Amino acid sequence: MSAPQTTPDRALRRERTGWYSYDWAMSVFNTSVTTVFLGPYLTSVAREAAGPDERLGFLGIDPGSWFSFVLSFSVVAQVLVLPLTGAVADRTGRRREMLAGFAFLGAAACTGLFFVADGRYLLGAALFVLANISFGAATVVYYSWLPDLAAPDERDKVSSRGWAVGYVGGALLLAVHLALYVSRDSLGLTEGEAVRICLATAGLWWGAFTVFTVSRLRNRPVQASAAHTGSGFRQLATTLKEMRAFPLTLWFLGAYLLFNDGVQTVIGLSAVYATEELQLDQSVLTGAILMVQVVAIAGALGLGRVAARYGATRTVLGCLVAWTGVLVAAFFLQAGAAVQFYALAAVIGLVQGGTQALSRSLFSHLIPAGKEAEYYGFYEISDRGTSWLGPLAFGLTYQFTGSYRLAIISLVVFFVAGFVLLARLPMRRAVVEAGNTPPEKL
Repeated sequence: MSAPQTTPDRALRRERTGWYSYDWAMSVFNTSVTTVFLGPYLTSVAREAAGPDERLGFLGIDPGSWFSFVLSFSVVAQVLVLPLTGAVADRTGRRREMLAGFAFLGAAACTGLFFVADGRYLLGAALFVLANISFGAATVVYYSWLPDLAAPDERDKVSSRGWAVGYVGGALLLAVHLALYVSRDSLGLTEGEAVRICLATAGLWWGAFTVFTVSRLRNRPVQASAAHTGSGFRQLATTLKEMRAFPLTLWFLGAYLLFNDGVQTVIGLSAVYATEELQLDQSVLTGAILMVQVVAIAGALGLGRVAARYGATRTVLGCLVAWTGVLVAAFFLQAGAAVQFYALAAVIGLVQGGTQALSRSLFSHLIPAGKEAEYYGFYEISDRGTSWLGPLAFGLTYQFTGSYRLAIISLVVFFVAGFVLLARLPMRRAVVEAGNTPPEKL
């Protein structure tokens, strides 16, 4: 694969704009759906459906753990789906069509959350699982364009810009959702109706802006090594065998799996923690998440510049230290203390985008040429709200202790273990062993 030009020509700039725009399109699913509205709302729907023993069905699940278990289940399915998605994308070269198909399917399922009411917690779970699997599959294909659109020394910058554009889109729609939620009484809407409208419009936004993305991105010729590997399942099996030849790439994936599980669990379950443990109103929560989106724009771009000076690896390690501090502070937050919650949210905003954008660009250096979508399939298993170890740990801790504070502090282990693994990884040697040229700052 030839490296993109250092100075982008008009066609490449146009394609980069389309690539950035998908972050704008899809980020509302993470922000308005997974992070803000669906967790507390699906928990309340599950509570309505609970039996006299305040448990769900024959499994005896506490409604307070329902969303975390649903989130975990969605990833168990993705363990099979996402790597296969990457294998098919690399073999066929039809990334553009696959991105469109998965994005539109996920957007439709998200829009269907409008019909989750009156105790239909199983419908809500099924639609979210379908939307989250589609979200992950589309993201696998989307990420695989990064090496085509940016030379090694440009990837931190391009990746950070993509995240920043996503935060702008997420913040804009979340602001509209916040206005709708706060004004629901004057609009003649119940709280549940307002939330359902927010969930549905997030799906419509996702689908509508994907049209612009697909119109600008273009497919690339299939690498000879990928074109003759047979079916997607056969190629996936081949890739799994070949990955053993790149132990340092697997090392990075192991570190990323751990610390990103922590990141995604904090993002995905912060709404439940805020409403159930801290007793904060939905409007406070939505305002805090909106602030996170705004601060994260500067955080993503700023940490991209820090990485240009000190290297992406050191920058990510610094972010992991900050995440550990966030969890410790969250454990001691006072119930009803909105100002404390806003302060913590500001710190999250500063480090969230940098952690994810720089991890994405770091991994791009560790992928053998022609295997981008396949390797990002494994990467995406633990990315952007698709983690399962963290939500499972959170849910089990709450299930056995009844304490959301203990549940949130249990996530520290993911950041500490991820930090240790990443700090000990010889990144420059890992890039060379993958057959790539290391950037000046790594």
